Amino acid sequence: MVDDVVSVIEAVGVVVLVVGAALAFITSGRELLRRSGPPGTGAYDDLRRNLARVILLGLEVLILADIIKTIVVDQTPQSVAVLGIIVVVRIVLSWSLQVEIEGTWPWARWRTGTAAAPDRTD
Repeated sequence: MVDDVVSVIEAVGVVVLVVGAALAFITSGRELLRRSGPPGTGAYDDLRRNLARVILLGLEVLILADIIKTIVVDQTPQSVAVLGIIVVVRIVLSWSLQVEIEGTWPWARWRTGTAAAPDRTD
């Protein structure tokens, strides 16, 4: 039963990637046609940013499937090591995509003013 759940979660991850990429291309194409400035102004950057967001979301879903599979189904040292490697690779990819989206490292957001303001409930 857990194998079926993992398969469904993996399928959801793939659907997120495919549908999200298609929507990113459609949205960017529509924006490209609407803009009144020089052709391609910002459309490429918007497309890259939207695709990076889609990839990040898809990776999160696929990591969830890998974690469930390793914890519940396949509890061997080899599967745990493979999961560790997959998670490290996906973390590095996620960080690089996040930098691509925001244009700065997560710990340097305060310099650009994009960091979330602390919640003050005084």
